[in-house]
Amino acid sequence: MMKTPITLEFSGGAELLFDKVKKHNVELPASEKKWTIGNLLLYIKDNLLKERPELFMQGETVRPGILVLVNDADWELMGELDYEIQPNDRIVFISTLHGG
Repeated sequence: MMKTPITLEFSGGAELLFDKVKKHNVELPASEKKWTIGNLLLYIKDNLLKERPELFMQGETVRPGILVLVNDADWELMGELDYEIQPNDRIVFISTLHGG
């Protein structure tokens, strides 16, 4: 089994939760089951998120107001949490919420 290299990008303010780092090149650990965005969100929460997880996640998914793109396509077209991550995917999280 091989690791899965992907690129994660956070913008629109979401990067503030990740030490202001917008782009992360990540190698997902080898796994018996396929990596999905659902598993990826838990991985991000446990390994990359630095503060205020409630601003990024709500339950098992991203908060409303966070746009998720997989290789520049809306994740809603890709199956959302069930999308199976492929090597070298680029997954972008853009916060559309801007507090006052």
